[in-house]
Amino acid sequence: MTSSGIPLDSANVLSTSLECILYGFSVLMFMGTVWALTYKCRIQDINRPIAVVAILLFTISTAHIVVDIFRAEEGLVTYRDTFPGGPAGFFGDITQKSYATKHALYLLQTLLADGVVIYRCFVVWQSVWVIIVPSLLWCGSVVTGVAANYFIAQASSSAVIFAKPLGQWITAFVVLTITTNFLSSGLLAYRIWVVDRDSSTIRATKSTMMPIVRVLMDAAVLYSATLVTTLICFLCSNNGQMVLVDMAVPIMAIAFYMVLIRIAITRQTC
Repeated sequence: MTSSGIPLDSANVLSTSLECILYGFSVLMFMGTVWALTYKCRIQDINRPIAVVAILLFTISTAHIVVDIFRAEEGLVTYRDTFPGGPAGFFGDITQKSYATKHALYLLQTLLADGVVIYRCFVVWQSVWVIIVPSLLWCGSVVTGVAANYFIAQASSSAVIFAKPLGQWITAFVVLTITTNFLSSGLLAYRIWVVDRDSSTIRATKSTMMPIVRVLMDAAVLYSATLVTTLICFLCSNNGQMVLVDMAVPIMAIAFYMVLIRIAITRQTC
């Protein structure tokens, strides 16, 4: 199965450039998240699980962009004249260890980000029953993601990422991730809206949780739009999916940080 769209070497340059820009934004927002978690808080009062997740998202984003820069240097400089097919051939070779590494990091980032949304949903609803379906979808993402990375590791030099069965596992993974994010974010926003509506008649102040609902939905839309576009490109065997996958890694971190920062601002203004 042949790919379409922009050449692979051009796609790699574009994806690395855009990822660097988004990573820069994520660094600034990570600093804001650290402020949100520590401002006027004693060390023992810091939400350690959320702090750990924030650090992990930042670490994985950093590792991913380092691998991408390393791949760009290899494909465009080191093996430019010696690799069969030139730079385009190098970036299309899914047997490269760096290729498997970057997709393993993408898998970890996705599972971590989706797991956080499900955890938030549980905290807000205080019910295990509400998160049963999102949790099952998340487990499906684990299975399909691991299977996809396994087939990448076992691929031959002539294999193409869009070909079966690898392409089918990747498609299933992206669909499950989109569904998990939509469902969990929707349940979370709905619960916060209901609580805010029910308490609006009895609270003395004009404070509201609607800004949190809005930023939750903004984060969900930002993340989901990236995934949906990625899925469309992948189903069309378009090389643009490479650009979107690389962009998705820092976007996941940004979506997580923006919610935490919004919550911190709301608390300070209440």
